[in-house]
Order: sequence, then structure tokens, then C-alpha cells
Amino acid sequence: TLREQVKEIRSLTDEPFGVNLFVPSLFEADPERIEHANMLLGPYRRELGIEAPEKVFSFEESFEDQLEMVLEERVAVFSFTFGFLGPELVGRLKENGTTVIGTATTVREGLRLEEDGVDMVVAQGSEAGGHRGTFLGDFKDALIGTMALVPQMVDALSIPVIASGGIMDGRGLAAALVLGAEAAQMGTAFLACEESGAHPEFKRAVLEAAEDETAVTRVFSGRAARGVKNRFLIEVGEHEEELPPFPIQNTLTKDVRAAAQRQDRPEYMSLWAGQGVRLARSANAAELVGSVVEEAETILRELARRLT
Repeated sequence: TLREQVKEIRSLTDEPFGVNLFVPSLFEADPERIEHANMLLGPYRRELGIEAPEKVFSFEESFEDQLEMVLEERVAVFSFTFGFLGPELVGRLKENGTTVIGTATTVREGLRLEEDGVDMVVAQGSEAGGHRGTFLGDFKDALIGTMALVPQMVDALSIPVIASGGIMDGRGLAAALVLGAEAAQMGTAFLACEESGAHPEFKRAVLEAAEDETAVTRVFSGRAARGVKNRFLIEVGEHEEELPPFPIQNTLTKDVRAAAQRQDRPEYMSLWAGQGVRLARSANAAELVGSVVEEAETILRELARRLT
């Protein structure tokens, strides 16, 4: 599937693009935890009219095979999260002409990625939507805001830093550049765009949510991720410490999330989004990029004028 997606993008553009993958980590498939998780999911499956899946023997895809595909296809940019690759794999990618970007939620993680030889590091602030990239220590200790994380990461690293988390418009981009970042990574801002593949109910939830209506949760995938609060997040969240880790919980909830999408039931979807949701707007991607750049340039020119 990944190879087909790469070929499809290449058929549409000659410009460089990136592939992003999750780095796997060790996990324990505890039968009791799995059984308990399935018990917790039972009422939601019944409400959605789906049967509990048969026993699952595999919980993750082959990262090694996916990475080999990235190498074979000579993808221009490869980014990853949840861990580090090690200098050997980073070296193979760079020898292949690929720009390599890691994700860090603390300075310590950023330094570890730099040691491996990555070209750039995404500094993921606690405001960011989606999965937390923490791989050294507990994610609860790595919920550092973008404004605090970026300048500390910039000072500690000798490679470019990309700011991420809560950046929704030109003001956020300008702020990231002033803090020393070389670029900004934006996700939530694009969710409601016309080109976005997000479910219509997902888009609506993002456009209607407020800054205090997201939470970091493990209920959908077993790994900490920020999304808009809904019934599933709140109710299953009461049992979060009892759930199996990623990728087991992610596999177990897959049928519930898929059925919720088919039935237009946002209360059971994983509505990943960051704390900047109130700034989300419906537009096409080109308009959004253009307005972000124009606004940032205007702000930076005005700042320069004030300081002279």
C-alpha cells in the first residue's frame, strides 16, 4: 500500500515529498489485558452492530519492510516518530539522497537524534495534535509547550529545528522563526481543508472545538495522543491504566473506529487535533499556505520596522 501511495504521488507531482513512519518499540501482549480491553469495547461494538473480531496474532506491520521500500523508491524526505533509527539506518538513508527528520519532545531526545546523524529534528510541543513522539522517559514528563521547547532545542542542537504544536497561521509561523526554528510543521490547520481526507464529522469536530476541548489519551491506540474529547475518550479514559500498550490497543479498537466512520458516529472516532483548534478554518490547501506565508512575512516586516 505504501509503495502504491508513493507511485500515486509521483504521478501527480515532480516536487519532493516525504514519507512518515512510526518506529516500533518493544511491547508485551498480555492475554489478560487484551481480554479486559475487549470486554471494555464490548458495549461499543454492540451499539455499532459489529461482532468482536477473532483472535489477532499480529499487532504491527513490518517496519523493516516499509523502510526498505523507502530506500528502494529513493524517497526525497523520510521522517519518523516514536523513537530513533540508529546511525547505520540513518546513514543508509542519507547515502541514498534522502533527507532524514526525527521527532523529539525533549532536548534529550533531540540530542539523541542528532547523534544518529539526522538532518533535522521536529520539536513537538505539548499542544500538538496526534501521537506524542516521546521515546525517552514517560510522556507525562515530556509535555513541554512549543514556546518553551523550541528555543531550548535550538540552543542545544547544531542542526535545523522544526517547530510543531499549536501553529495554525502566520502568527504561529512568525513566532516559530523568531524562536530560532528553521521551519514549522502544521497538522491540525490542514484537517478542515477541502483536500483533507478526514471524515466530514472529523472536520466538523475540529471546526467546532475550543482550545480546552482536547486531551492527551491512550484509549484509542495505547500510545499517548491528543484529540478532541468525545464519549469514547472520556468513558474508556476512566480505565486507561488497564489498557494494553501500542500497537495492541490500536489493533483492538480498529473495528470500532472503522464502524464509527461508516456510520457517521464521531463519538467513537479518534479525532486527533491540537490545542489550536479554535483557529481552524475551512479553505483549500493553497489558500491556507499562501495566507500563512503572507501573514508571517507581514508580521516579521512590522517587527523589523519597530526595532529600527
